[in-house]
Amino acid sequence: MSAGLHARAQDVIARCREIARCTEVPGETTRTFLAPSMRQVHKLFSGWMRNAGMSDQIDAAGSLRGVLAGDVADAPRLLIGSHLDTVANAGAFDGILGVVMGVALCEELAAAGKTMPYAIEVAGFSEEEGVRFAKPFLGSLALIGELDDAMLSRTDANGISVAQAICNFGLDPNDIANAVLDPAVFGYVEFHIEQGPVLESEGRALAVVDAIAGQTRMTFTFTGHTNHAGTTPMGVLRHDALAAGAAWVVEVERYAAETPGLVATVGKLDIPSAAGNVIPGKVVATLDVRSPQDATRVAAAKHLVAFAESVASARGVTLQHATSLDQSAVVMDNTLASALAESVSRVTGNPARTLTSGAGHDAMILARRVPSAMLFLRTPGGLSHHPDEAVLVEDVEGALAAGLEFLARLRDDKAMLEQLVRNAHAYRHEAAHA
Repeated sequence: MSAGLHARAQDVIARCREIARCTEVPGETTRTFLAPSMRQVHKLFSGWMRNAGMSDQIDAAGSLRGVLAGDVADAPRLLIGSHLDTVANAGAFDGILGVVMGVALCEELAAAGKTMPYAIEVAGFSEEEGVRFAKPFLGSLALIGELDDAMLSRTDANGISVAQAICNFGLDPNDIANAVLDPAVFGYVEFHIEQGPVLESEGRALAVVDAIAGQTRMTFTFTGHTNHAGTTPMGVLRHDALAAGAAWVVEVERYAAETPGLVATVGKLDIPSAAGNVIPGKVVATLDVRSPQDATRVAAAKHLVAFAESVASARGVTLQHATSLDQSAVVMDNTLASALAESVSRVTGNPARTLTSGAGHDAMILARRVPSAMLFLRTPGGLSHHPDEAVLVEDVEGALAAGLEFLARLRDDKAMLEQLVRNAHAYRHEAAHA
């Protein structure tokens, strides 16, 4: 790898940290859907895009879109992107890294005076995390034409709707239809930090994502009887909702640990009117189940419901459960992912590692309409959604090198490019007749 590419990698990291200072909460990085701080983010990216010879615009959903033209007017188009928003008190790289990487690749091409037989569009999606409106992927949903009236009418904690937030930012929600992907787009690639410890534990820098795990999110309510902790004997006279819930939590961990490819988490327990000298009469628990195999995930949810019912019955406690999310697993496009893997192998000299993403990403939304692939970068300490989130400059350099190799493969392998264009038409046809 060249000294120039190392410097570019350092610049990518510096830009991510510069964007992290665009925040609505001083002293931390918090940037939600179309917050005022997003204007500065757009300004920074627009300057970088224009210096790379790209055109730029903000679509009606607030996503930043920049295009580096191909060598012919009607060239097919590759989309590279990720999201611009953050969770509360976030790090500097989740989402943003993918957008900065896309611009950096365009800058490398422009600096080398290279044109491609395809155009490159870089998208910075306005929303992915779901923080402000408790609904994720607003930016990428607009690109596939699924940001509907029900989503536009959702309100935040201050009663402001998505549509009103768009208006307040100086955009027109009536133009949402114009935010849809250009028909020339044949593929989507997203560079993203792993947000987990696997690559670091294996001493690897990069991995190609083969699938994004499906998710089931549920709420379980155990209702027993609140009573005095000192005067109520142990045994059948107690109806301890927390004891029932605790037995169920242990089973969640046991079942997931013994089921390959499954992760399951009880992330929150709510005990109304909790006190140290009171038998808990009610417990509300969350359940998050994920697997790249939908059958495994569905079976797990079914088992954990049945176990909760059994343990509740045994303790004289009632159970209610509700499902808030049932998201199928999303497999990445084999042609695009294989080309990305071969590019990583050529740059590193080793077979590319493949990983399943346990987290959701914009790629799972774009994959409904266009062939999609992802490249993970190592996350030091496995730390993400945290102010100390980081990347290594050598990993960014490796990802840039792999990205440039990938772009060159698309340029040189006309048959593969034509196959991807055909795949994209098939994706759209299938979506239109679903």
